[in-house]
Amino acid sequence: MRSAPTILHLDMDAFYASAEQAAKPSLRGKAVVVGGLGPRGVVATASYEARRFGVHSAMPMGQARRLAPNAAYLVPRFGLYREISEQVMGLLRELSPLVEPLSLDEAFVDLEAGGVADDEASARAVGERLRADIKAVTGLAGSVGLAVSKMLAKIASEEAKPNGLVLITPGTERALLGPMSVRTLPGVGPATGDHLRRAGITTVEELAEAGEDELVRLLGKAHGGSLYAMALAHDERPVVAERESKSVSVEDTYDVDIHDRVRVRTEVGRLAERCVQRLRAAGHSGRTIVLKVRRFDFSTLTRSETLRGPTDDPGVVREAAARLLESVDTTGGVRLLGVGVTGLADYTQEDLFAQAQAAEAALAGDEGAREEGGVVAAGEVASGDPEGERGEEPEVPVERRWAAGHDVRHAEYGHGWVQGSGLGRVTVRFETPDSPPGRVRTFRTDDPDLVSAEPLPLVSGPMGQGASVPAIRPKSWSGGGGDGGDFGGVVSRP
Repeated sequence: MRSAPTILHLDMDAFYASAEQAAKPSLRGKAVVVGGLGPRGVVATASYEARRFGVHSAMPMGQARRLAPNAAYLVPRFGLYREISEQVMGLLRELSPLVEPLSLDEAFVDLEAGGVADDEASARAVGERLRADIKAVTGLAGSVGLAVSKMLAKIASEEAKPNGLVLITPGTERALLGPMSVRTLPGVGPATGDHLRRAGITTVEELAEAGEDELVRLLGKAHGGSLYAMALAHDERPVVAERESKSVSVEDTYDVDIHDRVRVRTEVGRLAERCVQRLRAAGHSGRTIVLKVRRFDFSTLTRSETLRGPTDDPGVVREAAARLLESVDTTGGVRLLGVGVTGLADYTQEDLFAQAQAAEAALAGDEGAREEGGVVAAGEVASGDPEGERGEEPEVPVERRWAAGHDVRHAEYGHGWVQGSGLGRVTVRFETPDSPPGRVRTFRTDDPDLVSAEPLPLVSGPMGQGASVPAIRPKSWSGGGGDGGDFGGVVSRP
């Protein structure tokens, strides 16, 4: 294990909710909850203001609404979050070639491999400069942990929240970990924690005192041995550079179980279209099409089909997903559907048969299954038979949907976001990231002057989106550090 705290863990603070607050001036300083808004939805992220009411991620949305009835409840805008994530990851890659993203808002960085830090002072300076650059580029706050290992760096970043930096001084790790709960360690979830508690082990110090043999007896050789090593603050896992995606998928959970087979087919077709959009955005194609169906009784079935070669053709993916659906019994209702593509490649082996079908459809003026036009040709996505049933099944009307939190533009009032909709009306607050809190207006859901819009940049000016920032200087630079603290060395907070 290394002797200097040169492994950095970055965790953006309440990422989705903070991004929404930055984009919507009227929500700054207020409770914001992001997640699925239906009766089966769960909380993805809650702002710190919402957390004061007990709301937390993975909580059922209905429970969150009872705890914080006056909070703003928004559906996620993953396109915006991915854009911000790419900016943040770009800053991390300026520090080191070894960046290991864990999610859109979290990553490990090996500062030593980048040559920007080799001792406490230089690591702290890099961490503080990184936090400042993230704030300047995105307008958001991130917390940083620095330590000699990945496990300790992640624990440090948790202690740094919100909007702080914590550095664990080498040699203080055992004393630091000792009084902490066993649940602090990676791999100790509720089940393992309860098992250890029944054995009289609740802290990391008690875990170390139990000894490796006892932990192996309780948890098995692999798990027991690894937990004993972590209790001694030993973690030799390296920071691994970003791996390529192995699959692309989309799925939807429905507020009410779907019983109509025609609608199930229609939904599978829409998911296939969305999946291909993500596939193409990532510059990939894939060979294996996967269908996921969760039925009314919570049983989950997956079916897959491997093609002759990789494809990113929406017609091919739609038809494969439709064929897979034919082998699934949906009697009783469906609560979740998903379509994915695996076996990714950087090239496409064109399917000539699919091309011929697409050309035929274009000549006939058939635009296929779309969400924009007002109707979805259900037979298009259900049929894998070129002679077959296209157009024989009834058309399913698609109502314009205005999701709470999503961006819109009005011909007269400009840019805004949806506060809510229902009963044929949609309420919009007109404001931008740089404006004061805006006014609220209500329109008919079919108002032709109101259209969906792309998110606006969170930060404008020379340090806004697309701007460059001064590079982090090498380890010889002595930049602003933090104030002294009591967490194994350095704790700095704004």
